[in-house]
Parts: sequence; structure tokens; C-alpha cells
Amino acid sequence: MPTNSALVERVVEKARSDASFRSQLIANPKAAIESELGITIPTDLNVKVVEEQQNEFYVVLPPKEQSGQLSDEQLAGVAGGDSSTWGPNCSSC
Repeated sequence: MPTNSALVERVVEKARSDASFRSQLIANPKAAIESELGITIPTDLNVKVVEEQQNEFYVVLPPKEQSGQLSDEQLAGVAGGDSSTWGPNCSSC
């Protein structure tokens, strides 16, 4: 089962070697990734692609911690097991 970083690496490698895919990924990242990996990304998950420039450096921060408590949705995912179609639980990736 691939990890999130392995999935990202696969998408990045495809974008490096396929100019058409790279353009699609920039224009509509969710659709391009779904098509390439044969998965469905949840509608409430936003996907952003940033094309790095040679004179830029990016730091990606994790989300701010809320109150330290899980939301009802997060709690249900933990209690019942996360069966999402995206990420490390993806059976078709």
C-alpha cells in the first residue's frame, strides 16, 4: 500500500515527464490526480499545486491545531476505521 509521499512522488514524476499532464495538473489538480491514479478524492478535500520557481523556496506548515479535540467526522474515522479513497488507505493506488 503506497504512502501519501509515494503517491505525491508518482504525480510529480509524471508531471516532469509529461508536459500535457503538467498543464492539466496546474489547471485542475484534483481531476488530473484522480485520472492518473484512478481514485476519487473527497469533494471536501482541496488540492493545490504550486509550480516552484528557481528563485523561490517553500515551507509547508501543518494545519493549525484546533482545540485539541477531534471533530465528529475525525472521531468517526478513528473509531470506525478510515475507509477513505485517498491516501495510505487507497486500495487502487
